[in-house]
Amino acid sequence: MSTKAGNFKNPFSRPWMTETGAAAAAGGAGSVGLKGVVAGGITGGIEICITFPTEYVKTQLQLDEKGGTKKYTGIFDCVKKTVKGHGFFGLYRGLSVLLYGSIPKSAVRFGVFEQAKLYMVTDNGTLTNTGKLACGLAAGVAEAVFAVTPMETVKVKFINDMRMEKPRYKGFFHGVKMIVREEGIGGVYKGVTATIMKQGSNQAIRFFVMESLRDWYKGGDRDKPVPKYIVGLFGGIAGAASVFGNTPIDVVKTRMQGLEAAKYRSTWDCFIKTWKHEGPLAFYKGTVPRLSRVVFDVAITFTIYDSIMDVFNYVWK
Repeated sequence: MSTKAGNFKNPFSRPWMTETGAAAAAGGAGSVGLKGVVAGGITGGIEICITFPTEYVKTQLQLDEKGGTKKYTGIFDCVKKTVKGHGFFGLYRGLSVLLYGSIPKSAVRFGVFEQAKLYMVTDNGTLTNTGKLACGLAAGVAEAVFAVTPMETVKVKFINDMRMEKPRYKGFFHGVKMIVREEGIGGVYKGVTATIMKQGSNQAIRFFVMESLRDWYKGGDRDKPVPKYIVGLFGGIAGAASVFGNTPIDVVKTRMQGLEAAKYRSTWDCFIKTWKHEGPLAFYKGTVPRLSRVVFDVAITFTIYDSIMDVFNYVWK
């Protein structure tokens, strides 16, 4: 019995923290999972409020096709025209959609990652390179299906609606009601294939880079703590890697979820038409604003999440 107890591995430990850090919550595995959901939701809400304007600009530029309907010459022109026409808070149109979706997205992402880790973890409590990629991929695919696709579809439609002279949506629930009434429940699942590809690759890349950097920093010493600023730095690097790895997928996803998605027969048709009419550089539209958002996003997500879990472990027994 003593041998088994000594070899016990906590399957719910966070991959970027030591087992004695923020992940090692009191109260058992179930408590850790619940704390992860709540902490992830709080972290997501803070992150979204800080970084949403860059997400808004990125989406506007990706929806801005070449030709007579092109509205913006670049990032600053988009910000200037948005603020002039709709005020500063025009940069926050669609924010409520992401706020409503942050808690279930975090719950699915972390829950699936930790469950997948149960099957992939090695005898010494670590993940192989294949395991890191597989667990991240599973988390990304799950969050794409259960949270991100409907949330992102509604967000893109809200932002696209604002581009019209007379916007139709009066608020979150009114907009969702109109979308479902006109397009059915499938109206909030436009671009699900592209979203699965995007989120799957996102999380596979981020968890792989984050886990690898953490292992490198620890140098084989699993008890070595990782300072918060190092966690943030590693998170930013992981975020940047994911941007360069899947921005083309993000562009296709955005167009498949826009108000003009009907002109594309499928995700592949969107890819072909974009390449044919606008060239390969079109797949990297919005890279700069997306890069600035994602690097900051992932950095603060890991850092704030770690800090919140520290507090929870102290006050939530």
